[in-house]
Amino acid sequence: MSYYADTPATRMSWLARSEAWLDDKGKGAWIAAMVLGFIAFWPVGLAILAYMIWSKRMFSKSSCALSRTRHTAAAFRSSGNSAFDAYKADTLRRLEKEQDAFQSFLERLRAAKDKAEFDQFMEDRARKNGNGDTTVQDA
Repeated sequence: MSYYADTPATRMSWLARSEAWLDDKGKGAWIAAMVLGFIAFWPVGLAILAYMIWSKRMFSKSSCALSRTRHTAAAFRSSGNSAFDAYKADTLRRLEKEQDAFQSFLERLRAAKDKAEFDQFMEDRARKNGNGDTTVQDA
């Protein structure tokens, strides 16, 4: 075993890689790791539980959000190559525009679906009442 195989930097990168992998898999993976830690050696499970509480992974809606934040920060970091950085910035802007366009499309689609469901409800209600009047009456 060489000296470089077990340096603090190697351990930290291993821990960071493990953390990123668990973040990508979601909260269930963190809970599974905690349970396995308790089964294997209870202080390990306790340490994972404490870390999950301390880092707010236990109570967050999604631990993937933490991972996405890290990836987003890395995406805006300069690579040192100005041509690549310009290409990356243009690509990110284009993707953001496409995402915005897709989100607005989804909103229009949901609004159209809601309107169709409401119109169907009003038609059913008018048929039940036996008249063609679809205006809302006060109760």
